Amino acid sequence: MHKQRAFIGHHGPELLDDGTTRFRIWAPDAQNVSLIVVGAQTLPMTANEDGWYSIDAPYGAGTLYRFLIDDELQVPDPASRAQAGDVHAPSLVVDTSSNYLWRNPNWLGRPWEETVLYEMHVGLYGGFTAMEKHLADLAELGVTAIELMPIAEFPGDRNWGYDGVLPYAPEAAYGSPEELKHLIDTAHGLGLMVFLDVVYNHFGPDGNYLGRYAKHFFRHDQQTPWGDGIDFRRREVRDFFIDNTLMWLLDYRFDGLRFDAVHAIPDRSFLTELAERVHASVEPGRHVHLVLENEDNRASLLTAGFTAQWNDDGHNVLHALLTDESQGYYADYHQDATTKLARFLGEGFIYQGQNNRRGEARGEPSGHLPPTSFVLFLQNHDQTGNRAFGERLVSLADADALRAATAVLLLSPMVPLLFMGEEWGARQPFLFFTSHHGELADAVREGRRNEFAEFAEFADEATRERIPDPNAVSTFENSRPDFSVRQEPGHAEWYALYRELLSIRHREIVPRLQGARFLESRVLAQAAVLSRWQLGDGSRLRLELNLGTQAAPLPTASISGELLFASREATHAHDQLAPRMARLYLEKAT
Repeated sequence: MHKQRAFIGHHGPELLDDGTTRFRIWAPDAQNVSLIVVGAQTLPMTANEDGWYSIDAPYGAGTLYRFLIDDELQVPDPASRAQAGDVHAPSLVVDTSSNYLWRNPNWLGRPWEETVLYEMHVGLYGGFTAMEKHLADLAELGVTAIELMPIAEFPGDRNWGYDGVLPYAPEAAYGSPEELKHLIDTAHGLGLMVFLDVVYNHFGPDGNYLGRYAKHFFRHDQQTPWGDGIDFRRREVRDFFIDNTLMWLLDYRFDGLRFDAVHAIPDRSFLTELAERVHASVEPGRHVHLVLENEDNRASLLTAGFTAQWNDDGHNVLHALLTDESQGYYADYHQDATTKLARFLGEGFIYQGQNNRRGEARGEPSGHLPPTSFVLFLQNHDQTGNRAFGERLVSLADADALRAATAVLLLSPMVPLLFMGEEWGARQPFLFFTSHHGELADAVREGRRNEFAEFAEFADEATRERIPDPNAVSTFENSRPDFSVRQEPGHAEWYALYRELLSIRHREIVPRLQGARFLESRVLAQAAVLSRWQLGDGSRLRLELNLGTQAAPLPTASISGELLFASREATHAHDQLAPRMARLYLEKAT
């Protein structure tokens, strides 16, 4: 067992050696601030420079407290380490240095090349403790890293997590900080890394009081889809989020973070400073990975301290080819889809400065980056849950074509991400759910339904009324994966496929990934391409992929290589690739 020293940041309570606690809050727009100790006393705080208030008070771990702003408004600590209930409840002083004894203190993570991500929603698993019982199965399947959807304290007890308002506090409905640490520790004992999805581009609509006492936390001249942008020009604001990153990595020992929608963070210098601070703060030899979601396809960030980016381009073109869907953003990928498929497999991003359907230039050149700079997925919370009825891909695509795409997902040199239940062909939907109340619940419900008004199948109001209410308990319950069916007919076959492909990946691909690079990708026929990658040991990986309905011609010149996997039996001549088929060959270096 190992006790570690707590990370001390600029924001939030600090336990002092004499048993007292230093409370502090940045409230530049408050005239006065007091500390309310629940069940004890109210103490005026000292006004310091630059809008800070602080007090050293004779209370320790377990203390419940709030801040009183201008003698009228009680608020939780915006950097609360835990809440005694929901976002409006009192904050709780937590001793992060001694509240958990680590069983795997020498864990240093795993190299990025070994990563196979598995995205999970903690609430649907029943909380931190209940989630632990699924970890051994994931490790046995071949997963090497779980990725938790956001767990920062949000209003209510059912939410995707992107409505969080207290970024430092693990969601109380999921469990305590100690239980979160136990989950991470258990994962490490099984050889699993643990990633966390964090949201630094906005706060949720309920429970964020910052605008009342720190108005300049936000930029009123800069709008995001969620309202005023966050003002990352201010030192206090930068430290608020950078300290949060360091808390998750140092106190909780997460192995990596996924940064949500950083295209809504226009201040690039904040992102590069965050990466610099992280790499300067973790202990030598430890593997920590920083992954972006970025619709702008800023490839240059991937050489500025960030490990990889979610490759929405890759998902979108594969989805368009698998389903023939062309509405919304799929319109950018449905047209000339085969050329775009070849570009994605040959260079990473599809949009590298080209105009999208709105005539807007998007992206930066990416072909010089290693393939491991891209996280590839066929499904995730966004792509499944942002459908009106949350259908899984297994319900939308031809089974043979989906098996071929799955081979690309798990055997290409890009880093794969699976979405919970995908590996056994789960058919339960993943729906959008919240637990708001009153007018906000009404607004979220109607806003959700109106999002689909531009789609032909939802043009009339009566059809939109069938879209599940995000606030209904049934919407949440219907989204739970049914773990009991994994070995039943119709599911066991998918599970066996994922297990086989991950075994091949770890045996043949992973040992050769460091130093891999893109080589070439060319169109063979409609929905069919041939792609090749140079691997780090000098060998080459070749993909023959046909997602179309007609056989595709193959180059006449024979290419030597060991067949790693074929997604279905070949039914055509050797110089043709059958419809809806993928083959991967390894040409080893001599």
